[in-house]
Amino acid sequence: MKTLWSVCILLLANLANLSAQEPQLAQQYYSNGEYEKAASLYQKLAKQYPSNDFYFSRYIGCLMETGNYADAEKNIKKALKNHPEKVQLYVTYGQLLKKQDLPDKAQQQYEKAIRNLPADKYAVVRLAQAFTSQALYELAARTYEKGMNMLGPDELVYYNLGDLYRRQGLNAKAIENYLNSLSMNPRRQTTLQTIFQRYFSEKDFEELKTQLYDRIQKEPENSTYPEFLAWVFLREKNYMGAFRQIKSLDRRVGGYDYNIFNLGQTALQDKDYKAALKIFEYLTDKGPENPTYIEAHRLALKTKGLMVFDQYPIDTLAALDLEKQYQNFLEEFHLTPRTAHIALELAKLQAYQLNKIDSAIQLLKQVIDIPGLSPTTLGKTKITLGDLYLVKGEIWEATLLFSQVDKAFEEDPLGHEARFRNARLFYYNGDFGWAQTQLDVLKASTSKLIANDALDLSIFITDNLGLDTTAEALGMYAQADLLVFQNKLDEAEKKLDSLLLKFPDHALDDDVLYLKAQIYLKKGDLQHSIQTLNKIVEKYADGIRADNALFQMAELYETKLHQKEKAKELYEKLFMEFSDSTFAVEARKRFRALREENL
Repeated sequence: MKTLWSVCILLLANLANLSAQEPQLAQQYYSNGEYEKAASLYQKLAKQYPSNDFYFSRYIGCLMETGNYADAEKNIKKALKNHPEKVQLYVTYGQLLKKQDLPDKAQQQYEKAIRNLPADKYAVVRLAQAFTSQALYELAARTYEKGMNMLGPDELVYYNLGDLYRRQGLNAKAIENYLNSLSMNPRRQTTLQTIFQRYFSEKDFEELKTQLYDRIQKEPENSTYPEFLAWVFLREKNYMGAFRQIKSLDRRVGGYDYNIFNLGQTALQDKDYKAALKIFEYLTDKGPENPTYIEAHRLALKTKGLMVFDQYPIDTLAALDLEKQYQNFLEEFHLTPRTAHIALELAKLQAYQLNKIDSAIQLLKQVIDIPGLSPTTLGKTKITLGDLYLVKGEIWEATLLFSQVDKAFEEDPLGHEARFRNARLFYYNGDFGWAQTQLDVLKASTSKLIANDALDLSIFITDNLGLDTTAEALGMYAQADLLVFQNKLDEAEKKLDSLLLKFPDHALDDDVLYLKAQIYLKKGDLQHSIQTLNKIVEKYADGIRADNALFQMAELYETKLHQKEKAKELYEKLFMEFSDSTFAVEARKRFRALREENL
């Protein structure tokens, strides 16, 4: 008895397994173009699972592929008689007629499908999908529109209509329906942003803005539209435009402090200092109860500092006013681990812009003594303090601090930065061999910026030591380089002039010109700086400074002189003629950005 039961169970299992394999086998036949074999299996499956429309559709498809139009028509008519509510069968019938080159009769079936459409959401979606699968987008759109006339507005239908109009190139109508969908379901915002980024042109974005403005006026209480418009502005890097939209929402309903703060950070990162400052000041004006108050205050000061540092020559009155604001901040919030970054920024302002080296050093010593200071902030403070000792000429104090950070962060980019500062210090001091040893290690740094700086200085030392029997010329150049770092610009220029007199037609000539260009720039003599950089490009195109000079010229034309066409021309020259340069990738990126801006 047990044996009989075992045999029955085994037979049932095998039958179930064969049944499960049939759809896979049918699909395999269909994919291989064996339509007669596929038709036999799909016919069986359609009878076995009458509610599964896919099997029936595939069966009809196989009949059409084999030219068996009569059987296909007979089966479609029978299915329509038994299930008149399945109006998508009219589309299948139309497909069959179209296959027989009867487009007018096919169109009649399509119209019949829409005419007989029941007031049922799923029937609407199925019919629209049937039209869409045949690329009959206009008919699919009409199906959805009729469906909404019968059943009322529907978020998913609006979204699908948007897709259909986009595929037809009717982008204004697509935008209208996408926004209708967004209004009913704000969670679609990210999906729609992706669609707009991928499929819509700049002209379409102008249409999008127009429609959003119109909706904001008609529905001022709907927060979805200003948020979406803010995203459009953000995409265009119009940070003030984005800020206006989010600010209006914040004033009306509140709760947008972190959104505004993140927008400010983005503007700051993109060097739109005016917009960033407006944003951070808006947050600080809200008072200490605002959760982003301290950070917004700190970044507002940092932004003002960058605006001061970005000027040549430095506006001393603006720098003094900013120093006072930093000091007021530290008086209000005290010197703590959270405000240490402010003290670091103040120290740099005092040292490099106001020549208050001793005040800056004293402040940094206080930062180092803050209880609970994070190791990273401590390391950054020590590097800054080491730089200031170097400015004062106290080389051994500087190298001690750099070495401490190098040891504490041996496998970290911060440690690599400290090691580079130490290598550069010994280069300034004329100890080129020791500097070269450290630079060779740093060339493999995980920090691309440090690795590039190390590589540039290493090549510079190697090239100029290899050509001379003595290091006197390189030593004079390094001394001038240090004087520039110490902001002793007139002394640096005299040192460079002495080098040129003592060593005429030297391999360092292009380097001397490059350093002179930096001196002119620091003095605010923009034109003289550009002329000097241009001389390097024209006269020393094969030298190691040519690509640096070309990139800096392009940057000055773009950011200081606002001559975008000239900047674009220079960026293009750089990545075309200096393709191996470390600046080539960035130059190409900026060229494209300027070209898109023009378009």
